[in-house]
Amino acid sequence: MADYGRELEFGASVAPLADPPDFVSQVAVAADRSGLALVGIQDHPYQRRFLDTWTLISTLVPVTKQVRFFPDVASLPLRPPAMLAKAAASLDVLSGGRVEVGLGAGAFWEAIEAMGGPRRSPGEAVRSVEEAIKVMRLVWSEQRFVRFDGEIYTLKGLKPGPHPAHEIAIWVGAGGPRMLSLIGRLADGWVPSMGWATPDKLPGMHGRIDEGAARAGRDPGEIQRVYNLSGTIGPEGDGLLEGPASKWVEQLSRFALELGMDTFIYWPAEDHVRQTELFAGEVVPAVREAVVAERG
Repeated sequence: MADYGRELEFGASVAPLADPPDFVSQVAVAADRSGLALVGIQDHPYQRRFLDTWTLISTLVPVTKQVRFFPDVASLPLRPPAMLAKAAASLDVLSGGRVEVGLGAGAFWEAIEAMGGPRRSPGEAVRSVEEAIKVMRLVWSEQRFVRFDGEIYTLKGLKPGPHPAHEIAIWVGAGGPRMLSLIGRLADGWVPSMGWATPDKLPGMHGRIDEGAARAGRDPGEIQRVYNLSGTIGPEGDGLLEGPASKWVEQLSRFALELGMDTFIYWPAEDHVRQTELFAGEVVPAVREAVVAERG
């Protein structure tokens, strides 16, 4: 059993579809209105049907009031970390502290290369994320000048600013052993998706993160565990997250109490606005109640 005892958070996930143009805003407004904490937006700039994630988030901030946004996850090879940090800090200031950063080492390398990005080996990918986390935190610092000499990224006397409105979290979306160890050493959180980080794999993955944290002198409980989920709330179904709210409550409570996850981001398979509202109204309160009672 692995329950790190962290406070639970819940959110919605949405693909940045360009057609119809108001698709994402409808889901984001529903999430905000329903009291969800987070909206995660995929970042695949090479996908012709997708809007640019950062541009999109900047249009969602004015039509929402409380929900926080994060790229789920940002494609690091196409977003140099100093500029990514600048963009995140800018949106954080403009939104009053409603931006976090999900960070990914890259996928779909041919598509990345087609946009002029680099193809990286697994080792280079790990180094790029480690250096990017350090670079971004320097860009968010209150130092007058910052320098960084890495294998992949450098800063040469950059003047940081503006300072973010709150301490922006960096959640890394990765599942390899070296990346998990890196998350334990440096990141604020882990953001896997259930499609590849299936529940049966979570204990071993947490173990890698916790070992990395221990080697760095960190408390594993400091690291947020954000789980991207997909499914449908409705009549009985065969899938793990296919069925009535009661089934969802049972599974998410298990994920929190036995499998170490504390934040749940729901990507509906259909009827996105209504499913987001059902998640917020029928699943979230019951999961909170069940987890509080069990921890009690």
